[in-house]
Amino acid sequence: MKTFDFLYDFGSPNVYVMHKIMSQIEARTGAKANYIPILLGGVFKLTNNTSPMQAYDGVKNKLAYERRELDRFIERYDIPFQWTPHFPVMTTAIMRGAVFAQDKDYGPRYLDVVFDAVWKDGLKMDDPTVIAETLDAAGLPAAEIIAAAQSQPVKDRLFETTAQAVERGAFGAPMMFVGDEPFFGKDSLPELEHWLASKP
Repeated sequence: MKTFDFLYDFGSPNVYVMHKIMSQIEARTGAKANYIPILLGGVFKLTNNTSPMQAYDGVKNKLAYERRELDRFIERYDIPFQWTPHFPVMTTAIMRGAVFAQDKDYGPRYLDVVFDAVWKDGLKMDDPTVIAETLDAAGLPAAEIIAAAQSQPVKDRLFETTAQAVERGAFGAPMMFVGDEPFFGKDSLPELEHWLASKP
């Protein structure tokens, strides 16, 4: 089966909406998404990049267009969404949790629960108490995940995946790779699907 890498951080609304339609992308292309956790702030720092909120601040009409474009995508795919009142989200703890959970049988469930907590339910997912309550309510082993997220191997692994993402060409998220071929943002989805369909 073909695969493609999907670099993600829970703090990006554009990553969230791509996650919500990932099963559709996989069905259309016959390719499986390989989720790679990164710290988007770390990528920005390593590439001298900034978030759209910073990059377009003061650019007349640009941020309004970015938001409208996101709204159109949400409407097209009927994605449940609310702009979290806690933006920007400090995602270090939940991303470390993702590193630990990704090889467990509950890894996909962890992704769904945390993405929805941030961008559907508007929860403050940088608060340890809220994280624990959210994971517990979803039937996930909250204590195990939270404890592991504090371990040095997990911290090191997230640092490594972030640095490796930059080394292979990442500068933001959502970013996808088919082998060495990079695709950035949800606008690149048609090109990603074409590449997957046309290349051996």
